[in-house]
Amino acid sequence: MKQRTALVLAFLIGSVLTAWGVAPRKWEFRSRNDFLKGKFDGISLSWEGVLSLAPRQEKGAGPSEEFYLSCAAGEGGMFFLGTGHGGKIYSVSKDGTAELYFQTAEMDVTALVLDEKGVLFAGTSPNGKVYKITAKTKGEIFFNPDERYIWDLAFSEAGRLLVAVGERGGIYAVNPQGEGEFILKTADNHVLCLKQDGQGRIYAGSGGKGAVYRIAAGKSSLLFESPFEEVKGLVLAEDGSLFAAAGGASLNVKKDEAAVVVPKTGTDVAVTVTASASESPAVLQTKDSAAIFKIDPDGLASRVWTSEEDLVYAIIREPGSSRILFGTGPKGRLYALDGGERASLLIQESAEQIYSLSALEGGIRILSNNPPGLSVLYPDQRPAGEYLSPVLDAQTIASWGRLSWEGSLPQGSIIQFQTRSGNTAEPNPTWNDWSPPYQKMEEPVLSPRTRYLQFRAAFRLQTAKASPSIARAQVFYAQSNLKPEIVSLDWLAANEVYIEPAVQDEVVWGLEHNTVRRPSKPDEARTVLAAKKAVRKGYRTIVWEVRDENEDVLAFRLRLKKADESQWRLLADGWAENLFAFDTTAFPDGTYLFKLEASDAPSNPAGSELRSERTSLPIVIDNSLPLVKNFTAARDKDRGDLAVSFLAEDAFSSIEEVEILVRPQGWRIVFPVDGICDSKQESFSFRLPLGPGADNLVVVRVKDRYGNVGVVRQVF
Repeated sequence: MKQRTALVLAFLIGSVLTAWGVAPRKWEFRSRNDFLKGKFDGISLSWEGVLSLAPRQEKGAGPSEEFYLSCAAGEGGMFFLGTGHGGKIYSVSKDGTAELYFQTAEMDVTALVLDEKGVLFAGTSPNGKVYKITAKTKGEIFFNPDERYIWDLAFSEAGRLLVAVGERGGIYAVNPQGEGEFILKTADNHVLCLKQDGQGRIYAGSGGKGAVYRIAAGKSSLLFESPFEEVKGLVLAEDGSLFAAAGGASLNVKKDEAAVVVPKTGTDVAVTVTASASESPAVLQTKDSAAIFKIDPDGLASRVWTSEEDLVYAIIREPGSSRILFGTGPKGRLYALDGGERASLLIQESAEQIYSLSALEGGIRILSNNPPGLSVLYPDQRPAGEYLSPVLDAQTIASWGRLSWEGSLPQGSIIQFQTRSGNTAEPNPTWNDWSPPYQKMEEPVLSPRTRYLQFRAAFRLQTAKASPSIARAQVFYAQSNLKPEIVSLDWLAANEVYIEPAVQDEVVWGLEHNTVRRPSKPDEARTVLAAKKAVRKGYRTIVWEVRDENEDVLAFRLRLKKADESQWRLLADGWAENLFAFDTTAFPDGTYLFKLEASDAPSNPAGSELRSERTSLPIVIDNSLPLVKNFTAARDKDRGDLAVSFLAEDAFSSIEEVEILVRPQGWRIVFPVDGICDSKQESFSFRLPLGPGADNLVVVRVKDRYGNVGVVRQVF
């Protein structure tokens, strides 16, 4: 009898909150993408995001070679294995015994195929050649296309050997006498894979622009152009649609390039490739590194699987099923697309790439690389497996709460969780050992407090036939509270303010609460960078940046005092903005200091909050007008000018600018006796030319560095 158990461990962290003062957080796995971040050893992941035991896989001991590149099934359960970079072909018996069968002159054996009589043909690279091998150590060059690479081999229905080549990018058809014709020349540099549909049609996937070509009824056309560099594999579905595995860099395809027409007079096909700008299929743009496309007979394509990390190396249709299987790298994962075009992860290898897939009786043969390996995947379930989670980064030293998971646990099956923790991003010998297995409900995490945590879940069948499963897993934790860090505290220039964005009226942003202001919308996203600057006489604005590693909600206390005072005056408490503006006309002139206190109290219980404070550089509040003293203006009738002298003076800031006006002339800047306005007191003495019809009223305007303006007028 199957017993379904939902283990939900409550998180009781009240005492921890008191000690560490940070609201609990949850590290949760509840979707396919969440679980895919971990590692799978004998564990499958369904498209719904459920972990269970994977199909059984038997690994064999292959020959000692750098790479396993190709295979072809022989009689009696044996198969031939093409390798690299030693250019060797092995015969591997049903029991896994490997024996050197043939040595080629090239580095890599990239393609193997047997004809109707069981004769083996091998394609090699680089300096590609096709060998015909009739027995152990007995073989010869069957066809030399004068191409650098041979990527795939297949026999046509007419019995001719089809050879997919690169660097010139095309297909040769070779008769039994080893005489070949170039039956397809593409605009791409490589033809990487071949597929036939049993009705005389040939499909080819290219490298360079990642296109799919179709040869049918004496004519060839570009069926589909992907946004990737390569189409690595092709598979025909039961309904006649074509699945194409594409990957590599995204391309900008030129629409005016067409494949070269190659006349053909043989019995297979007469090829006329057309891919004009008006007829070329649309290119699908992408940011992914790989995709599986489903292409209907008219060339209409849709993505059925994409990945930003994986590259597809092999694709086949599962024998006796509608499922499409494809192997990827660099994580060595084998996926399955079901009839609804939903992808599930079947297995993950210890090798980096699942490089080749081929069907055999009762299973799927897998060639993997980095390191090379041989295995067979069977449909029945394996008895045990383990899922290893990615590493949780709590950002700070954290206290671990309780683990919870949901799933099914049939009678006679076991799931055991364990955790470990450490203070490095990657587990190493400094990490704490794995905890004892968690076997009780609502059992707390036993791993010591650290910054990083990882869990693993072991699946095991005892007497059960159905696999246990995990549909959801989560760990609660509480960060150690860290006090906010005030990164910067800066004044804007005098009289400079920000106008609050996203409002109709111009409201000074950061103004005190007791000043009339329009409330902002709760969901309004506002930034100082997006705000408009404006000049408002008498206002000062201070802005700050505060960083909190716990990402707590912060509240600010703002205080001000004169430089010669000891007592701070409160401006605002519980302030939420990262800037503050105030009207300085309510304060006496003088030098002032501003203190900012940042608190994480809104996110922490009373008594556990932490605070930081910082005092600004001194500022001067100066709203007094500059004065003009000892002013004299005397007209010299002989010289026709005006002799002017005076003293400009300000109590708190330097004189910035002085102008003089005698109509009908406009305002004119004048300089002090020492040539530059840079002090609180400046002496002026100059002569002003008077033109015809000059007025007898002189006006002097003096501005200090805070924008205060003093004016004096005198008749002369």
